[in-house]
Amino acid sequence: METRTLFSISLLLAGWLGIAAFPAAAQVPTLVVQERANAVVHVAEATLEAVREATVAARVSGRIVALPVDAGDVVEAGQVIVRIDSAEADQAIAAARAVVAQAEAHRANAAAEHRRAQSLHDRAFVSPSAVDQARTALLAAEAQLQAARAALEQATAARAYTTIVAPLSGVLSVRHREPGEMAMPGMPLVTVFDPQRLRAVADVPQARLAGLDSGALSAWVELPGTKRRVEAERVIVLPAADPRTHTLRLRVDLPAGAAGGAPGGFARVHLLAGEATMIRIPAEAVVRRSEITGVYVADARHVFSLRQIRTGPVHPDGTVAVLAGLAGGEEIALDPVAAGIAARAARSAGR
Repeated sequence: METRTLFSISLLLAGWLGIAAFPAAAQVPTLVVQERANAVVHVAEATLEAVREATVAARVSGRIVALPVDAGDVVEAGQVIVRIDSAEADQAIAAARAVVAQAEAHRANAAAEHRRAQSLHDRAFVSPSAVDQARTALLAAEAQLQAARAALEQATAARAYTTIVAPLSGVLSVRHREPGEMAMPGMPLVTVFDPQRLRAVADVPQARLAGLDSGALSAWVELPGTKRRVEAERVIVLPAADPRTHTLRLRVDLPAGAAGGAPGGFARVHLLAGEATMIRIPAEAVVRRSEITGVYVADARHVFSLRQIRTGPVHPDGTVAVLAGLAGGEEIALDPVAAGIAARAARSAGR
């Protein structure tokens, strides 16, 4: 009986000290880190934009009588999206036709006068100067007729501008005006973009691109809104730098049909910039507490302690680069929660 009592007291004491209540450090999975050649990744915040986007503007003035599409609607190329009141254009066409008819009559009269003057000259009734004057009048009448016909074509073209069609197939992103408002030449009406072709645009410091072959760059794009990663189809570095920020504009084209983003959305560009010797560890081994990033490192007695490190971005394979805080050959815990419990148990036990 006395032995059983002493054993119970020992269990209670061990539980109070935190020894039996926490898993042993030997049960925590670990990893011995090594320095290896890994890809160097530069991360830049980017904005998504459509490769094909058009803001349709008015080319004539008039009241908007129909705007059958709204933001978010899918439109086809050639589909009518805006109608402007054509009454003024119709009157302009009618006036131009009247001017053409007048010019045609004037030309016909000038042609008759020229024929009459030529006939009289052939019979020696008028001087050659009279024929020259009639010919000059005929040429002027023909020029006036050509100008009148050009004005009619211009009025007809302006009439066609009152019916506006979609310049490309895509999605209507913005409707800038409402039915009943007045449209003026150059005033934006709607914006249409092709959702099948997107790209990420980022401003990257010149130092990051120094020494890199701009024609052989590769990257992948992270879309935080959908938690997707998309391999870039093409990376283009614009040749001109911003004189104020000394950055280069980077265009990263996404594959056709890469859904998950919209123009103006946030993205991150992960630019692959060669290889360097570094340590990579699984992302789940990293502990983030407030502003501290660290890992649990085991000492020679296999006791864990939290050490602060500096990490790079998460790689597509689920690892992160350790930029500072770890050395090759050190042992870290793969399960930081279990390592933290084991560390507290060791401190409680006085080890």
